[in-house]
Amino acid sequence: MQVGLIGLGAMGQGMAKNLAKHGYLTGVYNRTAATAQRYADELTVICYLSIARLAEAVDVIAVCVTADNDVLDIVKQVANAAKPGTVVVDMSTVSNATARQAAEILADKDIAFLDAPVSGGVEGANNGALAMMVGGDAAVLERVTPVLHAMAKRIMHMGPTGAGQATKAVNQIMCAGINQAVTEALAFAKAQALDLEKVIDVVAGGAAGNWFLDHRGKTMVNDSFKPGFKLGLHHKDLKICQTMAAASGVAIPVSDMTVNDYQQLMAQGFADEGISALYRLKR
Repeated sequence: MQVGLIGLGAMGQGMAKNLAKHGYLTGVYNRTAATAQRYADELTVICYLSIARLAEAVDVIAVCVTADNDVLDIVKQVANAAKPGTVVVDMSTVSNATARQAAEILADKDIAFLDAPVSGGVEGANNGALAMMVGGDAAVLERVTPVLHAMAKRIMHMGPTGAGQATKAVNQIMCAGINQAVTEALAFAKAQALDLEKVIDVVAGGAAGNWFLDHRGKTMVNDSFKPGFKLGLHHKDLKICQTMAAASGVAIPVSDMTVNDYQQLMAQGFADEGISALYRLKR
């Protein structure tokens, strides 16, 4: 099964390496051609100069880009070039409405679509250990599951098109709450003049332990906010969650607060730091 990857950002780079490692990757496309050429050379695959060229050459098109409009633009180009029976797997984080629109565009050309956003950050992408939540036809998912396992340790079919993105929204809302809780608690610990690294070690072993505390606690209290997941991207995702919540009549006050906090940090120039930079406002 030949696979082409569109999008070589922080997540896409690790995905490309793991697809190549397992022998699936035929070629890559990136908006910045120099980036695509660099990774194509490193992985000994084809650097495609257009989405159309990639789409007509492969069986599976994996997409990992930033915004809803980017996904729809790519899908429209794919629809005009890919052969019937091609499968598009979109691993971007966009709205469930965008996922459904993308599927409709491709269905007219007998091209299958799965919305398959991921969680696990750059570490998960690099290690092939992502969690993937998938919406779309279960039979199509079964057909491409071997490819997806090159990138993801856990793959879950969530339901029809859009269900993957809805599940990712749940994940992003939960991440906002965890970020608020951990950064607030560590700021409180600092105010109590406690040894923060000892606090993290002991709390991590109890009921309040969590991935974010384990992987970001000690770095944030030492003023290191290197991104595993950029604050500006989580802000973008939470804005999508707000739109979906409003459409469903559901209140998400912690996420609303996090959006406001992130806006303050972005105004101060911290959009490209990790989401643990929220600690800057709490301490």
